[in-house]
Amino acid sequence: MDPTLGNMTLREWVAIESDSIQPVPRLREELFTMMSLAAEVLRRLGASVDVVDSGSQKLPDGQTLPIPPVILAELGNDPKKATVCFYGHLDVQPARQEDGWLTDPYTLTEVDGKLYGRGATDNKGPVLAWINAVSTFRALEEDLPVNLKFIMEGMEEAGSLALEELVRREKNQFFSSVDYIVISDNLWISQRKPALIYGMRGNSYFTVEVKCRDQDFHSGTFGGILNEPMADLVALLGGLVDASGHILVPGIYDHVAPLTEEEKKMYEAVDLDLEEYRNGSQVKRFLFDTKVERHLQYIFSKRNSSNQMSVSMALGLLPWTANITDNQYLAAKKAIKTVFGTEPDMIQDGSTIPIARIFQDIIQKSVLMLPLGAVDDGEHAQNEKINRWNYIEGSKLFAAFFLEVAQLHNNDRNSPA
Repeated sequence: MDPTLGNMTLREWVAIESDSIQPVPRLREELFTMMSLAAEVLRRLGASVDVVDSGSQKLPDGQTLPIPPVILAELGNDPKKATVCFYGHLDVQPARQEDGWLTDPYTLTEVDGKLYGRGATDNKGPVLAWINAVSTFRALEEDLPVNLKFIMEGMEEAGSLALEELVRREKNQFFSSVDYIVISDNLWISQRKPALIYGMRGNSYFTVEVKCRDQDFHSGTFGGILNEPMADLVALLGGLVDASGHILVPGIYDHVAPLTEEEKKMYEAVDLDLEEYRNGSQVKRFLFDTKVERHLQYIFSKRNSSNQMSVSMALGLLPWTANITDNQYLAAKKAIKTVFGTEPDMIQDGSTIPIARIFQDIIQKSVLMLPLGAVDDGEHAQNEKINRWNYIEGSKLFAAFFLEVAQLHNNDRNSPA
């Protein structure tokens, strides 16, 4: 693999302002350009590519915008080989240099071995690293040891609109031959030691509204004789957590899974800054919205306010956990040992990637989280970057992973029933 060529390709991809958060026509055009470019790259690899229309998105103001298509691609269909499906997203969070970037976020800039640019680590860099791994086998005129499938979208940062419906529709078609699913959309918890992620917590988004009257009031004339809604709202939000980050909603920790003895042993080897992560928790089950609503109602009732309060859950996402004894986790461990010379940290991540649970529930195949980025890559933040070392070694890791998956798959096929 030529690292300079890979860097040039990443520069081209970062230059596309594929922001899915801001619903404006210009950025949607950028998203369509990004998906078209990715589809062409896959075609040049020799993959058969289907660009699937995703319909349109109706915004609260009545405006309608097209949703960028989802790419379904396939490379190889040998029934004797394992089939690995890679998921990646090509959209990004908003970024403006005036918000604190040291460089233009859409111009890939290398400083001291760090490649700065929006999407460099989330998720364009890892997607290209996977493509680099495939390209290496092609360049060496080597047969790919596994069949590969790709699913790429352009709306992950905005909630993966229409993706779950497509996965359900393609369950018995595109996904029918898939053995393993790989996602590389996370970070290590170290700057130099790789990690494998086998669990992610779910989350819940709530909207709280405090209403006084249907019109504004002069703060001088009416201040002190009306209950100020902002004061009520501050009190409600302040009643959700204490100063140490402990959640005050009664019963919420009843649903936190206790650490198993096996996990305790794994975590002893993790390269973790305990002070930095001391408030982390592992969520096993979904938090029912009634607990939060009842807690806020209780706080509000104690204030004897004349205002009105409403609570609604805007979004609820389930947690995800994988079986670390699955073949692809074993294969990933071996590949990491080969490329990096160390055992990976086995961790559960604090973020939420809904597609992992969707794949696992609908397709019912093993899902692997195989991150490439370092802990300080700053995904979603100003000055997002991926280290050149991570990008190049990550491409090698994916190639080694193909070989290890093929070996384990062949061992299973040849073992007696």
